[in-house]
Amino acid sequence: MATGTVLLISGVSDEDPAERRPPQAGSVAVDSSRLSGASAVPALPPAEPVRLRIGAIGVNAPMARVGLDAAGALRAPAASSPGVAGWYGDGTAPGSAGTAVATGHVDTPTGGPGVFYDLGDLAEGATIEISRADRRTAVFTVRAVELHDRKNFPGEKVYGSTGRPELRLITCGGRYVKGTGYQSNVVVYATLTAVT
Repeated sequence: MATGTVLLISGVSDEDPAERRPPQAGSVAVDSSRLSGASAVPALPPAEPVRLRIGAIGVNAPMARVGLDAAGALRAPAASSPGVAGWYGDGTAPGSAGTAVATGHVDTPTGGPGVFYDLGDLAEGATIEISRADRRTAVFTVRAVELHDRKNFPGEKVYGSTGRPELRLITCGGRYVKGTGYQSNVVVYATLTAVT
């Protein structure tokens, strides 16, 4: 198994890098009908996320701020930290209005599992908890899990905002090709449904 350091957002593509990067908070709108049935929970004020828990797949990981690379693509956490989930710190904070984005490795350079190794096994209705620096926990419910080809990555769908507090988790997935890495990305779509 090879390392999952290249996320779809930093993968090789014919798209302009600006079309593949996460936007600043709330700058892209999407059709809210794809999340119909989501509970309406008031948005939280911004606060740094500190820990991500996904009970269904055994994830309990610290979170670290990540940014963009020189081409404008979202960076993954350092390969030396495969157990850390990265949060796009220049975007929406998890639980605030808009779409928060978190990334993580599917595996490690030595072939072991990364923090998001089992992300593709999540099912609709699973919960994701993010503990925040303000001592609140934002609880998200999974609405969909999709596999997107890196070359045809639907940036607006993934990063776009309905104005509600949402979360996207992204990792590598699909077929692995030596020299170019994973050809797709797993994307989890989730909506804020509770605050504790």
